[in-house]
Amino acid sequence: MPAGQSGMTEEEVVDLMIAQQENEDYNTLAGMLIGIGFLLVLISFGARRKRDTAKRKEKKPAE
Repeated sequence: MPAGQSGMTEEEVVDLMIAQQENEDYNTLAGMLIGIGFLLVLISFGARRKRDTAKRKEKKPAE
């Protein structure tokens, strides 16, 4: 996180505020990407389990 100092000029303050906003935006974007990746993992496990249960139902009953 960009840190400010005392005695900064107005231009430095504006640059600091822009850098802080960019940092916050990147953190938000990273959180969204992690969330989407986690959902894809959950969906892939769910799809795999559904396929396995279909195979189990097709087995012949014991006589």
